[in-house]
Amino acid sequence: MNNDTANVTLASLSDKIVRVSDIYAERFDIDRDDLWHLAKLAEELGELNAAFLSMSGRGRKRGRSEAEISVAVQSEVADLFAHLLLFAQHLDIDIVRALEKKWFAHFCAKEPNSAICNKENTP
Repeated sequence: MNNDTANVTLASLSDKIVRVSDIYAERFDIDRDDLWHLAKLAEELGELNAAFLSMSGRGRKRGRSEAEISVAVQSEVADLFAHLLLFAQHLDIDIVRALEKKWFAHFCAKEPNSAICNKENTP
């Protein structure tokens, strides 16, 4: 990670992603309802799966070089991440808080004095 990306916050990423999604929805006249968000996650996961299988030698390369396939995997990870953030926002899920409750609580149970833990994270 370079210095330019190290200081990016989840909130700033989410804001940019929402703006791009707004442009996309307007351009293609898309109603982004619950089902659309969930379907986009499935679509993007499928595309990541196909790209990864190509990269790992378990799928067709379709005439692409290793470098092109690597870029495709990176692009699909970005797409999936963006749509996951959009889905969470659509459902009013505070993803940071959800991570604290679901994931970080396990770490805090083991190391409760860690700087990333607070009493709300501990089980």
